[in-house]
Amino acid sequence: MTHQVHRRLAIGVQPVAKQDPEERKRNFEETYLGFDINSAKIEASRCIQCPSAPCQEACPVSNDIPGAFALLEEGDILGAASKFRETSNLPEMCGRLCPQESLCEGACVVGFAIRPDGRSEPPVTIGKLEAFCTDFQRKELAGYPLPRYMPEPTGRRVGIIGAGPAGLAVAENLALKGHACTVFELWPEPGGVLVYGIPNFKMRKDIVDEYIAYLEALGVEIRCNVYVGKDITIDKMLTSEGYDAVFLGTGAGVGNVMGIEGEELEGVHKATDFLVRGNLQPDQLPEHLREPLPKLANVVVIGGGDTSMDCVRTAIRLGAENVSCVYRRTEAEMLGREEERKHAREEGVKFEMLTLPTRIIGDENGRVVSVECQRMELGEPDESGRRRPIPIEGSEFIIPADTVVIAIGYGADPIVPQTTQGLKSDRKALIQVDDTGRTTRPGVFAGGDNVNGADLVVTALADGRRAADAIDAYLDSLRG
Repeated sequence: MTHQVHRRLAIGVQPVAKQDPEERKRNFEETYLGFDINSAKIEASRCIQCPSAPCQEACPVSNDIPGAFALLEEGDILGAASKFRETSNLPEMCGRLCPQESLCEGACVVGFAIRPDGRSEPPVTIGKLEAFCTDFQRKELAGYPLPRYMPEPTGRRVGIIGAGPAGLAVAENLALKGHACTVFELWPEPGGVLVYGIPNFKMRKDIVDEYIAYLEALGVEIRCNVYVGKDITIDKMLTSEGYDAVFLGTGAGVGNVMGIEGEELEGVHKATDFLVRGNLQPDQLPEHLREPLPKLANVVVIGGGDTSMDCVRTAIRLGAENVSCVYRRTEAEMLGREEERKHAREEGVKFEMLTLPTRIIGDENGRVVSVECQRMELGEPDESGRRRPIPIEGSEFIIPADTVVIAIGYGADPIVPQTTQGLKSDRKALIQVDDTGRTTRPGVFAGGDNVNGADLVVTALADGRRAADAIDAYLDSLRG
């Protein structure tokens, strides 16, 4: 056994092909080109099949990663894909979007094992292998795998608010149990953050389109352009509309504001508005967002998370001459993925660290022309555990800008809690639930970012799966 482990640890990491920076910044195709079959099998063979499987423990949906890689290593790619699908509704998406370095790959023993020759190697490239297997399966099957037999209808109806990761997972799992599911979505197309928050260069949208087609084949009904809380209420759904249960997966799509002078100027955008106008076609957007972005020259993006990187990299692809990311702490305090910052730098983005925008300056026509900033230094840690930025007196300077994007986080929309009797939420409009997703209103369940605050696709997915089980149990109790 020890010999076999050492043999596996001696295998070097297989590089994942990606577009050259000069090429990719001129298109919106995915940055990573992915594994081929041979390199995928070799990379899977680097897994030492730990009995304790810390990678599986670190995965919010508990994917059997060693089990999948044992199959992949033997060439059973379809079996490996099916193994991932046992615990995940969206493995091809999570494989692209999860911060694996802080989840499964961060726990991978291969990454910190001591080898006889003293050499170190990265962890197994789990996310890219997950995406490879499931992409391969969908190509072979011409879509997502359908069940051999459709379930018998139960006669129960479930309303699902929000067609993002949590809501779609609930819809799939309940449809597979025979419940009639209707998904209500605010945007013109289903997918939530998967369509309207993730740029194409991180994940191509045909993956989402195929998943929606799969759900519709399961009998899931999707109604777009419906604002629940305004167009229809939860109370009405549970009474006159005849739904037996409701799941709230409305996410956290309200962009935060800085509260500084000049945020109302023309040319200042919230992150989502900028991203969707830059990445999607007009017919995929609401009327008020269909006008194309003007030609960009000097773009300043405020914030340091993954959404900020999405914005700066989108600006580069839209032809901006100068793109700056302004962040008030250092890179060590940034919450987003290191690989996204690396990609942004490769594509020509400039980073202004320890810098706080204090004012957005406009011209006589009300259009932004520059951003006034102040240099910062780090003091004692604040409540987040990160060192607090402190302004340096007299350090003000100006960055020219015709476009400013505010990407400093998201909050939940308060409309559903405000319009639903008996539904408790906190001051940030986050809905209170128990550990199964039950809210304080009988028959109403919730999960994802409208419960946790802005978080990961995979944590919303995990919430949706738990809530689907709780909803199924609740519906079963109604029969008694």
